[in-house]
Amino acid sequence: MPAVGPARLKPSTPSAPSMLLRRYRASLRAKLVSIVVAPLLVALVALLLMMALWGNRTFQALLAYKVNSDLLVAHEYFEHMVGGMKDRVLQEARSYALVDGLGRGSAMPAILADARRTHGLDFLQLLDPQGRLLAAAPAGAAGMDYAGWRVVESAAAGRPDAATDAWSAAQLAAVSGDLARRAQVTLRATANAAPTDRTMESRGMVVHAAAPVFDAAGKLVAILHGGTLLNHNLGFIDAINALVYQPESLPRGSQGTATLFLDDTRIATNVRLFHGERALGTRVSREVRDKVLTRGEKWLDLAFVVNDRYMSAYEPIVDSRGQRIGMLYVGYLARPISQAKDLALGVLVGLFLLLAVAGALFSLLWARRVFTPMTQMVGTMRALEAGNDNARVGPVRSEDELGQLAGQFDRLLSDVQQRNAELRDWADSLDRKVAERTRELEDANAVLRATRQQLITSEKLALAGQLTAGVAHEINNPIAVIQGNLDVARDILGPAAEPVRHELRLIDEQVRRIYLLTNRLLQFVRPEAYAGNTERLDVGEVAAGCMDLVRHMLKDAAIRVELACQATRRVRISRSELQQVIVNLVTNAIHAMPEGGILTLATRDWEGHGVTLHVRDTGRGIREEDLPNLFNPFFTTKKQMGTGLGLSISYALVERYGGRITVESTVGQGAEFIVWLREDGAAAQPETDGRAG
Repeated sequence: MPAVGPARLKPSTPSAPSMLLRRYRASLRAKLVSIVVAPLLVALVALLLMMALWGNRTFQALLAYKVNSDLLVAHEYFEHMVGGMKDRVLQEARSYALVDGLGRGSAMPAILADARRTHGLDFLQLLDPQGRLLAAAPAGAAGMDYAGWRVVESAAAGRPDAATDAWSAAQLAAVSGDLARRAQVTLRATANAAPTDRTMESRGMVVHAAAPVFDAAGKLVAILHGGTLLNHNLGFIDAINALVYQPESLPRGSQGTATLFLDDTRIATNVRLFHGERALGTRVSREVRDKVLTRGEKWLDLAFVVNDRYMSAYEPIVDSRGQRIGMLYVGYLARPISQAKDLALGVLVGLFLLLAVAGALFSLLWARRVFTPMTQMVGTMRALEAGNDNARVGPVRSEDELGQLAGQFDRLLSDVQQRNAELRDWADSLDRKVAERTRELEDANAVLRATRQQLITSEKLALAGQLTAGVAHEINNPIAVIQGNLDVARDILGPAAEPVRHELRLIDEQVRRIYLLTNRLLQFVRPEAYAGNTERLDVGEVAAGCMDLVRHMLKDAAIRVELACQATRRVRISRSELQQVIVNLVTNAIHAMPEGGILTLATRDWEGHGVTLHVRDTGRGIREEDLPNLFNPFFTTKKQMGTGLGLSISYALVERYGGRITVESTVGQGAEFIVWLREDGAAAQPETDGRAG
């Protein structure tokens, strides 16, 4: 019989979670890694959520901003169309053909029909001053009264006017039966639209204008009234869509749309149904209708458009009585853009997850590497405890790794702190020295650049002087021979020279042009040799006299000259040299206005110094990058006709009398040259060191 005794109990095996917990509690490395990684993961998740929320909100705001900008463009185009209607009707009301036809009543229908075709109108009517129909194209109901429209009332008061109004079927039929039929739009069942029992929209949205017609005595004798029906006007809506949504302006897969609503019904649109047909007769959603038509607010948000969701912008259209009669809409398909946003968000989440995993792995590897020396130090401290005198790690009170290192770190940190203080002092001293040396270097560089520029200018002038002396000697002598022989040939040939008279005159002109060029070069390099006698002059009088010298240039130019000479002071200068400066500036101003403009010459007192002369044009202007070089020798913006010496010579002449020339210019708006002339004509340091301002 087997012996009976107490049962043997097997030792319990700890579970995996409990073993991990014990290892975690015993490992300083695990604790420090968790302290680093846990906040990083939490922060990354929180940052990801914040970026997702903020990004979605910002994305929606950007979409709303874009569609609002699109709506502004469409609105401006619509207003431009209304203004254009007024201009066309006003133009026809002032035409000779219409005024002349008033005396020939039988010819008026033909005149109106021709004007209607010319201006692309759906109807054109002649009304009496009380608004009753006199003649029309196409022929309308005789005696029809249009006095109730605001545009007709304004025209009766002598003011042209245009507006957008909703016309009833009867009003359209009174103008033309074809116009009433064109206005009809069959309503289609539309999801999310407000319920209605109507099956047909027979009203029409009409842009119309009226203008007064006066006789030769200026008396109001009639009113010209014309307009265009916008129902089924697909060319108008396609033009808006093409203007707002140009190619490549939307992401791939999206499409821009534009629509004109009468009340809540689409009467002109490029929104398509599933089978490609335009969605005429479909209706806007009730939510949009309530906000835009009922409350008169603008809609800038996602909206259901026929069969899909679009980023949409709606604004009410107001008639001449201030009533909301319809809406103008632009928008683009939101699905491709939302898909692109979701893809970007997915990529962002993936990058964050990848970053989190990479950060955790890096932290683990980095922690293992960091704690390896600590483990070695623990062994050293254990060796010290065992009596190894060669060890250099002192005893500590704490039992974990950091506690065992505390005593050594105290002394180490003291040494490091001392060395850091010394390094900071050395760094501060070095920064101060570097800053001082940098300032000195910048000052030296500035002086060097100025000296280099002066040297370049001096070299240019010296080279110009040498070249000019050679040019004057080598060119003037042969030219004198040419001129002399030309005169001899003309005298010998006598009447026989008549067939080549034009060619001889051209040779004379070119010889004089060469003389002028060499004289300009000599005047530029040796202006003192050409200086005239100085006298106290009224600058305004000299400027007015110079206009006679350039009058031949103004003869065929559409340029208006304005003189505003207000200076009371006189300046000491050579009259001929001052005339040369003024003529050169005026000539440049005329050349800057090939299409015509306004040339202004003005003088003002320069308090305490002398007089300023202003030469202003409304031409092309001067580019900003050309301003610093404007007074440099041989620099010109007139590639085909300039020598680049006119302004340089003018500046040198004015500078010799202590003055200067400055310029202010805006591209597309013209330029203004200001000549600062000193009263005593003595050289002085300019108040500002700059030729272009």
